[in-house]
Amino acid sequence: MAKMVTIDGNTAASHVAYAFSEVAAIYPITPSSVMGELADSWAAQGRLNMFGRPLDIIEMQSEAGAAGALHGSLVAGALTTTYTASQGLLLMIPNMYKIAGEMLPTVFHVSARTLAAQSLAIFGDHADVMACRATGFALLGSSSVQETMDLAAVAHLATLEANIPFVHFFDGFRTSHEIQKVEELDYETLRSLVDMKYIEAFRQRALRPEKPVLHVAAQNPDVYFQGRETTNAHYAALPGIVQKYMDKLAKVTGRQYHLFDYVGAADAEKVIVVMGSGAETVALAVNYLNSKGAKLGMVNVRLFLPFDNAAFLAALPKSVKQIAVLDRTKEPGAAGEPLYLSVVNAIKGTEFAGAQVIGGRYGLASKEFTPAMVKAVFDHLDGAAFHGFTVGINDDVTHKSLPVGEEFDCEPEGTISCTFWGLGSDGTVGANKDSIKLIGNETELFAQGYFSYDSKKSGGVTVSHLRFGKKPITSPYLISRPNFVACHNPAYIGRYDMISGLTEGGVFLLNSEFSNDEVFSKLTRDMQELIIKRKIRFYNIDALKIAVAAGLGKRINSVMQTAFFLISKVLDKDLAIKMLKQSIKKRFEKKGMDIVEKNWVCVDNTAAALEEVKVPSSLDGIDSFVLPALLPDDADDFAKKVILPAMLQKGDEIPVSAMSIDGVLPTGTAALEKRGIAPRIPVWKSENCIQCNICSMVCPHAAIRTKLIPVEELAGAPADFGAVDVKPKADPALKFKVQVYCEDCQGCGVCVQSCPLASKDNKALVWGTLEEARQNGEVEKVKFFDETSDNHLGNNKPTTVKGSQLKKPLFEFSGACAGCGETPYVKLVTQLFGERMVVANATGCSSIYGGTFPTIPYCKAKNGRGPAWANSLFEDNAEFGLGMRLAIDSNREQLKLNVDKILASEQAPADLKEALKLCLSLWDSTEQEAFAAQDAVKPLLEKAAPHCIYAAKAFELSDYFVDKSVWIFGGDGWAYDIGFGGLDHVLASGRNVNVLVLDTEVYSNTGGQASKATQIGAVAQFAANGKRVGKKNLGLMAMSYGYVYVASCSMGANRQQTLNAFIEAEAYKGPSLILAYAPCINHAINMMYHQDEQKKAVECGYVPLYRYNPGLTEKRFSWDSKEVNDKFQEFLAGQGRYRSLRNTAAAAEADELFKQCEEDAMQRLNLHKQFGELL
Repeated sequence: MAKMVTIDGNTAASHVAYAFSEVAAIYPITPSSVMGELADSWAAQGRLNMFGRPLDIIEMQSEAGAAGALHGSLVAGALTTTYTASQGLLLMIPNMYKIAGEMLPTVFHVSARTLAAQSLAIFGDHADVMACRATGFALLGSSSVQETMDLAAVAHLATLEANIPFVHFFDGFRTSHEIQKVEELDYETLRSLVDMKYIEAFRQRALRPEKPVLHVAAQNPDVYFQGRETTNAHYAALPGIVQKYMDKLAKVTGRQYHLFDYVGAADAEKVIVVMGSGAETVALAVNYLNSKGAKLGMVNVRLFLPFDNAAFLAALPKSVKQIAVLDRTKEPGAAGEPLYLSVVNAIKGTEFAGAQVIGGRYGLASKEFTPAMVKAVFDHLDGAAFHGFTVGINDDVTHKSLPVGEEFDCEPEGTISCTFWGLGSDGTVGANKDSIKLIGNETELFAQGYFSYDSKKSGGVTVSHLRFGKKPITSPYLISRPNFVACHNPAYIGRYDMISGLTEGGVFLLNSEFSNDEVFSKLTRDMQELIIKRKIRFYNIDALKIAVAAGLGKRINSVMQTAFFLISKVLDKDLAIKMLKQSIKKRFEKKGMDIVEKNWVCVDNTAAALEEVKVPSSLDGIDSFVLPALLPDDADDFAKKVILPAMLQKGDEIPVSAMSIDGVLPTGTAALEKRGIAPRIPVWKSENCIQCNICSMVCPHAAIRTKLIPVEELAGAPADFGAVDVKPKADPALKFKVQVYCEDCQGCGVCVQSCPLASKDNKALVWGTLEEARQNGEVEKVKFFDETSDNHLGNNKPTTVKGSQLKKPLFEFSGACAGCGETPYVKLVTQLFGERMVVANATGCSSIYGGTFPTIPYCKAKNGRGPAWANSLFEDNAEFGLGMRLAIDSNREQLKLNVDKILASEQAPADLKEALKLCLSLWDSTEQEAFAAQDAVKPLLEKAAPHCIYAAKAFELSDYFVDKSVWIFGGDGWAYDIGFGGLDHVLASGRNVNVLVLDTEVYSNTGGQASKATQIGAVAQFAANGKRVGKKNLGLMAMSYGYVYVASCSMGANRQQTLNAFIEAEAYKGPSLILAYAPCINHAINMMYHQDEQKKAVECGYVPLYRYNPGLTEKRFSWDSKEVNDKFQEFLAGQGRYRSLRNTAAAAEADELFKQCEEDAMQRLNLHKQFGELL
């Protein structure tokens, strides 16, 4: 019997690709990165492909680089593959034309994902794949995890025989990340399907001097056309080859696939044509509706290109009169989307020519596609049946969307459905992935798991959807009628609709700090009524208490996972606990047995703490929770129509009319969220505070702030507001206040740990609870604090740590991970330059937490000015930022030209001339007087504009009297790798731009893959056995130009040096580069201590501190590091990314690699110092 495994789609594809391949050239991109990570891990463990050797894997600097390496490897005679998606696939397109043109066999495995248009979206549709239609690659699509494994094999087999390359695609997230119980294809079976003569023929074509040939470089008009027509017969034969291998696979597995598979009534008159995971939804709906008397059908398209018209027509029932073609992509301005056009072409001039064919769009960016939506499409064929429809959204502008009726259940009888509402990074998703695998692998039950997220880096909402039952589960859509609901964060009560779909007699499990006697009264009234009406079993557990007691902090995953198994009884209690403990050891052993044992303690203590809550028979005399208004009464339409439903997890209900046509959003909206998710928050003890303002500087979320408030503004302060005399010398006009934004705090503890008094008995910051803060009036205090005037510095200078933190941050409450090491730097830039800064942000963590719809952390000062921000792509950010500089300079030059014309005119009003002269005298100033002059001249220009073309143009450009501060933000993956070429060119241009590299030493946004900033010995994705080469000397490279300002900083090591670097870089009228060391959750450290990690990194020599300022005439280079200590190895051992090397296949090499890491760091340290002193 074939082996059954519980895996996701990425694993299925990578498993097969590994078998058939000798080389893989890779680059990380969501959601395909997992395929490369798995292949790298398997190779590190010594797994052998079907040819008896581990896969040879190379991580490139970009997808374009991966495609180039892949092309070269194929030409030189190695079977080579890659894994990619979205913009990454588009970067490969130039090579794809060459690979196909040279008839080279390969398979690109693509977790199909949408493309960045009005915004980036990491979720699934077919936009990327459809952009490749003209390359010459065959396009083969899979609908499920099982199909992904099976058709991956078909693609590899077919490409070897046909010498035509394939894109094998499956829906990003919906299939790539869905976990299913499937039948594994073992490597012996796969090998038995290979005809080795095709591999031998491929090898004979290898480029080598023993048989020298040349791959033609250029052809002229006389022959190029003919060359393009040479492969027609090969493409015509390809569908037959694909079907042949589908048939061969069927003989060994019993699973028969066709190029086009029909499901439904033999005499159906209405048919839907679709491909990808949506086909499974359509098939379910068709079978369900047919069981109720309908006569419907559907065609699942597997081989999209080459599109075999005859095979498609053979799949259609002869009775068909109407066809609705569903495309999971949008091509603006086209007559129809690609699949629709193919179907129209296929039936033209055939017996089906009389059938009506319409096309529509569904599921863009993983938009839900449910059985009710399938019915809506069939209903549309009965009704208006217009072409170009959409389903799943509310298009109230062009009215192309279809009305969707009530959802209906067409899952197999006996299927158990569960939803788990978690908080990003609390371990909920990981635990549920483990649970579904335990159920799938250890029982006879079929299992499915899917996990939906919002865009917060961590601390966001996660919902895990688990199904299991005795029959196969083919439901690629979210659960709407669960039997079991778990809420892992009590902040969700009343805010999100978690239990309205809970079935009769179902279970609701809540993690809270409330006692069982009071917890029912903490639910909303509608929740209480539903629990009573549907006889819901209600359980309550204080998982945080158990986790903290075990030493796991906020990681409640093991507690809640244990509670699920104890309540659900899907497994025998003793067996479940035994299996959980075995699984915990397997999952966490690399992090150390202490972590394993702490989780075991959680498992043991859960059973005793878990109790069913006694539900009252009536609500008489029972209190309930009332959710406070999420928006103020004066909120604008955007907040009401867009932000509010999005905050309530009801973004699917937002209509087209509420969306901007160009992706432009208002800023300052993250302040509306007030998520209240922190399990603990800091409490300020004013009597102990020394007013250093470090807590404000280090806070990743601007949730703790300091301010000097004029005494006269405190007249209406709330009771116990707590403003105190200024230290060290009282100022009779000002009072000092530290304010904790309790509803916005994530409870990371960086402020508490970084306080100079943290180790003292009389601490300035201690821990309290959110509930206590609310009761103490902190919400009202925050409101009053915000209303007081900003930026009073007293006797402090903005060039000091204390003074800089008395300025309002214009970056607040982002969706970054709790304790993020990047955001304190970003926040600092906005405090210093926010009212005049323009930001180009590379795709990555900083773009996701900085610019994700709809709540934006960049905000405005009370005068209306603030950071203006944009994101283009990943690879082009330096050029994007340079373009901003060019536009600003151009606009300023044009403004000055027109001002000169006005000043030269005798008719110009005197007051206007005087105002313009003042502006010109302040042309190079960025102080407040320059802004005042700019504001003053605008109404005068506006008045003169109707009478003077120069005044009209000057008024149009009047925002440019004051220069802008152009900043280019990005991570090390961008700066060191994919964007390095552009970054180098921009720095070499000499133009006045400021580049901030948030250096986490890994690709943080895509899951922790190695970059050229990763140091020797660090374990990362794509470096499973530890990085083997040293860190790129980016700062040294930039300094070699001689005219680029360069600084390396690490905030926790020297905050004043960091501040100096930012101020100097911005003041320098040329290119600047700041390398900011930023600890990351991928380092496997306690992020509460990230400032300590920054300090340790510098003290041991891991990170150098220096500044090179070409604007100075003397002493341009400042070496800011002190003599290193002897704790380098201790520093490495304190980070899981290094420590875990001892638990890999390279454990025996760990000491040597760590030694090399130290030697490399010391060499780099000395090289920077010596080189800088030469400049």
